[in-house]
Amino acid sequence: MVRRFRGESHHKVDAKGRVSIPASFRRVLEAGDPNWTDGLNPELVIVYGDERRKQLECFTMDAIADVERRIEKMPRGSKKRKALQRLYNTQSLPTSVDDTGRLVLPQKLREKIDLDNMAFFAGNGDTFEIWKPETYETEMDADLEGDDEFDPEADPSIYLDGEEEG
Repeated sequence: MVRRFRGESHHKVDAKGRVSIPASFRRVLEAGDPNWTDGLNPELVIVYGDERRKQLECFTMDAIADVERRIEKMPRGSKKRKALQRLYNTQSLPTSVDDTGRLVLPQKLREKIDLDNMAFFAGNGDTFEIWKPETYETEMDADLEGDDEFDPEADPSIYLDGEEEG
């Protein structure tokens, strides 16, 4: 069974940009890093994107490899491929978890999402996001508006019915 990022939590960010990763998230990072073995620190990729992104999106090595395979299938030179390459290859940071289970977020990334002393972690299955807690509170439902087939007032579990592919 594939491990998934689930749950949410708040973690303190120190002056050097170090933030503890939830223990369950570390297990997923280990499982998603083909080079990881006991005693090594799992690697990951943090996608920060351009000014439209208000969060950091963190990928296991397996998950980012899947994204890269999808991009490589697109026509070379196409605008969609260039945009995706820019996002996932250029506007990203390969890194690893340190020996104490923390990420070191460079100043550039902390400034980008206005992160100061507290970080909010949100599990998204194959990725997890790091947000400034106040930004997450105001943005978490913003992308759910404007779709005629979606009712933001309904329990989201109703959308599981009838959506299975054959």
